[in-house]
Amino acid sequence: MSGPNPNIKHPIPMHTRVGFLKGLVNAPNIEIGDFTYYDDPDGPDKFAERCVLHHYPFIGDRLIIGKFCAIAEGARFIMNGANHAMSGFSTYPFNIFGHGWEQGFDPKMWSKEIRGDTVLGNDVWIGMEAVILPGVKIGHGAIVAAKSVVTHDVQPYAIVAGNAAKVVKMRFDDKTIRRLLMAAWWDWPVDKISRNLNAIRGADIARLEAAV
Repeated sequence: MSGPNPNIKHPIPMHTRVGFLKGLVNAPNIEIGDFTYYDDPDGPDKFAERCVLHHYPFIGDRLIIGKFCAIAEGARFIMNGANHAMSGFSTYPFNIFGHGWEQGFDPKMWSKEIRGDTVLGNDVWIGMEAVILPGVKIGHGAIVAAKSVVTHDVQPYAIVAGNAAKVVKMRFDDKTIRRLLMAAWWDWPVDKISRNLNAIRGADIARLEAAV
C-alpha cells in the first residue's frame, strides 16, 4: 500500500473536480505540500487565479500551505495586495492611477500595512467559501467552518467559525494536542503513513505514538 502520487493533478478517476494542488499551482509565491487538495465543481485547475486574490509578486508575501490539507469550493485567501494605506485621512489608492497622483506618494505608508505571509499548517480543513485574511497563521489540524472570515491566527486543532471567526471548540484536550504535534505524522515517509492509517485516522493517541 503506497498511497497516491502527490504530484498527480487529478487523483480520483472520473472525479476531476478534486485536484492535488502541488501539481496544479506553479506560482513562485505559493508553496503547497504533498496531498493537499482543492475541490471545486468547475475544476481545481484555476485555484491560484480564483482563490488567491491580490497576490502580487512585487509585494513579496507568500501563501504557504502544508501537507494533507483539504480546501473546499470557494475558499478565498486575501493577500497583502488588497490592503490600503490607512495612516492618512483617505484610504483611496490615488497613486496607482497616475497622471500626477503618484507624485509625493511615500511607499512606506503602504508597506506598513503588509502583514507577512499567510500560512496553513498541515492537516488543515478549510470549509466552503471561507475567507482567510492577509498574514493569518492557521495551526496544524485546525478546522475553519464554511463561510467563516478568519482575521487572526488560529491555534492548532481549533475549530473556528463566524465573522470574525472565533474558536468554538478544541478538537482535543491540551495534552493530546501536544502529543499529536510531537508525533507530527504528516512528516513521516509515505510508506510509514500507509502502514499506520488506522492510528492516524483513529482516536488512540497511544497507538499513534507507538508508531513514531
